[in-house]
Amino acid sequence: MRWAVCVEYDGSAYNGWQTQPHAPSVQAAVEHALASVAGHPVRVVCAGRTDTGVHAFGQVVHFDTPADRPARAWLFGGNSALPKDVSLRWALPVPDEFHARYGAVRRDYEYLIHNHPTRSALFARRATNIHGPLDHEAMHRAAQSLVGRHDFSAFRAAACQAKSPVREVQTLDVTRSGDFLRIAITANAFLHHMVRNIAGSLIRVGLGQETEGWIARVLAGLDRRQAGATAPPWGLYFCRAYYDPAYALPWEDTQAVSRIVGAGAQSGTSKGC
Repeated sequence: MRWAVCVEYDGSAYNGWQTQPHAPSVQAAVEHALASVAGHPVRVVCAGRTDTGVHAFGQVVHFDTPADRPARAWLFGGNSALPKDVSLRWALPVPDEFHARYGAVRRDYEYLIHNHPTRSALFARRATNIHGPLDHEAMHRAAQSLVGRHDFSAFRAAACQAKSPVREVQTLDVTRSGDFLRIAITANAFLHHMVRNIAGSLIRVGLGQETEGWIARVLAGLDRRQAGATAPPWGLYFCRAYYDPAYALPWEDTQAVSRIVGAGAQSGTSKGC
């Protein structure tokens, strides 16, 4: 039987999603936990691999098993074997043709910025601190030049192994809530470091170091060296992967939590006692 599972994790202590021979990974933790329930080794396939320090609310994985277990056993048994910074949100049996990676038609990422002169202890590994004031409206306007189907070579890491740099961005919004800015982007797929490179470039616009039209020129230039620096990993969240509605994946909880990262995050800094 094939199962789909939604994984939430704080990536601060992990060397990314993918299993590494001599470093902790989220994948290894999840596979160990599911194997403890299955009674045999389990190999999972994820919707999108995340880098060191990157977090997730709605990482989807699938795995195959001959073990006959109810969803409750995978969910609660798996969580009992996971460290506190990784948890399973739901588990659901799916048809054999379901594929967590190749079946995803689009994905949501969010990048969270703490925009305050002093750093936040609570959000030290949950958001990127930018000391200078950011113009989020200018960032949003500049970001609209990235919406659509484009060659994103200018925002692609040198180590990216994707066969094509062309991706389609459906939405890209920059919003502010108190001292926090959220860059929310939805695309059919992403290149390596694409969101962090976009975030680093938009931060330059927000600080007034570049004009709003600069983003469009960087995109057209297809040269990674012309874009901004790669933004730190700890502000990045994998929020959701979208699939054929026929699979009826239970998304309500992960959607609600992802909103907390953006609109509710101002509760992390208080103006007074």
